[in-house]
Amino acid sequence: MPKILVIDDDRSICETLDLYLTEEGYEVKTALTGTEGLNAFVETVPDLVILDIRLPDIDGFTVLEDLREEDENVKVIMITAFHDMETTIKAMKGGAFDYIHKPVNVDELDMAIRKALKAREMERKIDGLLMEPSRQFKVGDIIGTGREMREIFKTVGVVSQSRTTVLIQGESGTGKELIAKVIHNNTSPDEPYIAVNCSAIVETLLESELFGHEKGSFTGAIARKLGKFELARSGTVFLDEISEMSVNLQAKLLRVLQEMEFERVGGKDRVRVNARIVTATNKDLKALVQEGKFRDDLFYRLNIVSIHIPPLRERRDDIAPLIEYLLTKINRDLHKRVIGVSDEMMAVFLKYPWPGNIRELENLLIRAVVVAKGQVLGRSDFPELEEDLAAGKGTPDVVPAAGASGQRLMTLDEVEEQYIRKIISEYGDRTKGELCEILGISRPTFERKLEKYKLHFERE
Repeated sequence: MPKILVIDDDRSICETLDLYLTEEGYEVKTALTGTEGLNAFVETVPDLVILDIRLPDIDGFTVLEDLREEDENVKVIMITAFHDMETTIKAMKGGAFDYIHKPVNVDELDMAIRKALKAREMERKIDGLLMEPSRQFKVGDIIGTGREMREIFKTVGVVSQSRTTVLIQGESGTGKELIAKVIHNNTSPDEPYIAVNCSAIVETLLESELFGHEKGSFTGAIARKLGKFELARSGTVFLDEISEMSVNLQAKLLRVLQEMEFERVGGKDRVRVNARIVTATNKDLKALVQEGKFRDDLFYRLNIVSIHIPPLRERRDDIAPLIEYLLTKINRDLHKRVIGVSDEMMAVFLKYPWPGNIRELENLLIRAVVVAKGQVLGRSDFPELEEDLAAGKGTPDVVPAAGASGQRLMTLDEVEEQYIRKIISEYGDRTKGELCEILGISRPTFERKLEKYKLHFERE
């Protein structure tokens, strides 16, 4: 039976919450002052604290700070009559799990209590994981256990023994530049690594960026400038989004690869190229060659060694270790202590198609860690995915009403109904409150959905 401590100077509120929470199956302890509440916390070690901000002896923020000194993972729901932004921010910044205004809405309080207790339960299940990590990660690690990733590791090892030109292909967010950096670090780590995004620089400037220019070669060229190939010395030049390079520059790059030398813009002296050239693209270069949008002779020069990085949806076995690696990195950067994601959330991740690949996964985890109220990330910490899930994305078991051959497709209401039916079917042993949390909706909204779609669910 979960234990809840209520700290509020209003005796009637304490009595009302005591009665309600006891009927809900909780063991309840109440306190009318901050000091009394702190003593009760030490004596009873509750699973959750409901704390008023305005107390007769010490304010709720001080009590919150003292509670977190006793137990840094304590779950505290703060209640107050204040509705200003500053108080809300101060409470959440101080480590409160949630913040509820008076008069207290029972459904809102019930939802907050269930979320807090669930977070506490998940943390206890994996208590000590941070002290004994399953493996040590280094910055720049490439995470992968599947056959395709193992083959990539082998190729990286082979090309690191020479200075061969390498073409890396893969969807956006798969980690193409990370592969390039690993190749560089295993070939010439003491030399410069210089990256150029060919799609981010206009053609007239890109030539100067790559090859440099002489003083007076064009308006604004007030001094000689060394280009990336020259600055890289014997290191690596990484040309990202090579497919976006103009045909004119493609011809000049081909000459560099053939002769391993170039001239600065407006110059006559020939400059020797000693750097390794690694290129990357998220497009099919061979198809672009067939369409006449990319030079075939340059393609064959770049494609001496080709590495294709599979999208994350084809590397589902790598999702769990990637999350562990990324959370280790994010915790270090943000000074957080998030342990992992819940089993329920992991199941969602394994179904989600990841159109943005590893970059999307990392961005989602960063946002979730920033706003996380517990050490374990659950579905409520990823509202972005909830919208996709509600629309049927990332859930292979939800089948459209028809194919793409002109037949009728499912409406959003039909998708929503099918998804809610699926959740009720899979989690029929849960309470309504727990289903609301899974669906990411409030209790009243859930009731309306049941009525709208004529669904039956009895468990309270």
